[in-house]
Amino acid sequence: MTGAATLLSALTTPTTLPSVTVNLQGVTKPSESVVIILVLSLLAVAPSLIIMLTGFVRAVVVLSLTRNALGLSAVPPNQVLAGLALFISLFVMAPTISTINHAAIQPYMGGKIDAVQAYDAAETPLKTWMLKQTRTPELEMFTQVTKEHPAMPQDVSMTALVPAYILSELHSAFIIGFVIFVPFLIIDLVVASVLMSMGMMMLPPTIISLPFKLLLFVLVDGWTLVAHSLLVSYR
Repeated sequence: MTGAATLLSALTTPTTLPSVTVNLQGVTKPSESVVIILVLSLLAVAPSLIIMLTGFVRAVVVLSLTRNALGLSAVPPNQVLAGLALFISLFVMAPTISTINHAAIQPYMGGKIDAVQAYDAAETPLKTWMLKQTRTPELEMFTQVTKEHPAMPQDVSMTALVPAYILSELHSAFIIGFVIFVPFLIIDLVVASVLMSMGMMMLPPTIISLPFKLLLFVLVDGWTLVAHSLLVSYR
């Protein structure tokens, strides 16, 4: 009886259960797992971000048009043009990237701001840079389609700004490409006229004009001039 009474007393006596307290107040430093997930996510979308949000589009289009103006189909290779365009765009956007790092990435890694605040802090300098390169007609077209009525250009959403920015980059790239094409077109016309006057109509003019175009391009240091034109166009 004594053992049964003791067992019954133990079962009826209230016990203190362990409790878990979750404090959601304040901002804490992100864990290593969260950082790894963010890095892997950025690496997955990095090509799209570089193409859509930087000066890569203008640079690669201008370099490709320059190669076509010379009459070369595979020299320099696409990898070289893409690499050069990438580093030109990163060089142009270095101040913006530095601002994003100091205003958003470092405070978030240090636990001073949360993810939403970090996104807003990173969006502001990027949007400012993109608006400087975006033409008003393209921006107005997309804001009308999305039915936005921003009081200031900085208030426009990224949904309308990104396609307007890309169209503006293509517009600027084709203008630069047209200027580059003109001297090489003149050389082709001169060579074609000379060949026709000599009765050599069966000889393709591009075979004769290509060495002259390459010589002219080398003498004027063409790639440096093209890169300088790209850098100046972003001012």
